[in-house]
Amino acid sequence: MEEEVPCYFVCPISLHLMRDPVTLPTGITYDRDGIERWLLTAGTCPLTKQPVPPDCDPTPNHTLRRLIQSWCAAEGVVRRVATPPKPPIGDDRSRVASLVSRIGANNNFTSTELLAALRELRDVASESERSKKLVAAVPRAVDTLVGVFIIASSATASAAVCCDEVLEIISSLELSEKCLARVIEANEALSRSLVGALVSALQRSNAASRAHAALLLRSVTAVMSTNSLASLPEQLFGEVVQLIRDKQVSSRAVTKAALHVIVGTAPWGRNRVKAVDAGAVAALVDMLLDGPERRACELALGALDRLCVCAEGRAELVAHGAGVAAVGGKALRVSDVATDKAVRVLRSVARHAATAAVLQEMAQTGVVGTLCVVAQSEEQYGERTRERARETLRRHARAWRSTPCLHHHLQAMYP
Repeated sequence: MEEEVPCYFVCPISLHLMRDPVTLPTGITYDRDGIERWLLTAGTCPLTKQPVPPDCDPTPNHTLRRLIQSWCAAEGVVRRVATPPKPPIGDDRSRVASLVSRIGANNNFTSTELLAALRELRDVASESERSKKLVAAVPRAVDTLVGVFIIASSATASAAVCCDEVLEIISSLELSEKCLARVIEANEALSRSLVGALVSALQRSNAASRAHAALLLRSVTAVMSTNSLASLPEQLFGEVVQLIRDKQVSSRAVTKAALHVIVGTAPWGRNRVKAVDAGAVAALVDMLLDGPERRACELALGALDRLCVCAEGRAELVAHGAGVAAVGGKALRVSDVATDKAVRVLRSVARHAATAAVLQEMAQTGVVGTLCVVAQSEEQYGERTRERARETLRRHARAWRSTPCLHHHLQAMYP
């Protein structure tokens, strides 16, 4: 039977036998790995809730460590303990702070010294999750990297290598929305400059940088102010549409990021019209025809729903040879969310773009029958979705109720 571990040998965070016990200024001892991860995000003692200074280096508890080793040796569980302790987090923090200082002080974006510092910082961030959090937590690190990326993106073409390196570092940190918001909220002009730099990165041929820029663009637009969102450049939507169309270069994650950008930015200013002018509606319809996976299909329909709020978006949808059919074909077949989004798009078309030709197309392509099924499916779809379907059917009942395209069992379901 396994010997019970003494409670004072157990880390309060992991509840496992401590490998490298260290003590905080609060007097509480934890395993080094657990408390360092905790302090990178929380900044307080887990048990006492007292604040811990950002530059605090937990003190190694050598006495407790020797006691644990002795106990493990006596109980025959020596292998549980320990590996040599990790370098103190303070040493790593000093190293990162030094690299950030070198990067921020160097204005020559083609110098070997700057590239060397960037690559060293990139290597540090790629070591582990702990290292990523450490880089992001060092004061002014993210601000410095963003500033260098913005300035380098507007410099000469020879600075592209520097841009790519900085963008890779920023993307690897997987910054939280809270961190990004802190960086860009203090300066509205900074958010516009950052968007411009990301657009420049999307316009380059480097596939890896385009992917990093797309993922970062999604995160940045999610925390931008409404004023900044309302003034997004037209080039942004052109590049986003290109990401949706470029199946050979864009991964699923990149495509979804592009879809999120359209969904998140469309309501503000003239962004709907900008996206439509960039060819977003045709790209989204073509994407639906290619049979995307469930989440991408839901996002594409959500984007079409946002774009069809404006007359330009509806006109593009009905002008596409398969626009209405592609939207109606995803209802009932993908998910409840996709069905709801498809019904919303069809209602917008029926309300504001219902020419005789469009009504005939909706009947011939099975859209009317789909709406009948949704309207009667009380257990599967929400009341709002069913009501939108019923509203659409009632609006054009005279044209659809007696159409020969509607099977007799669907005519019986007609509201």
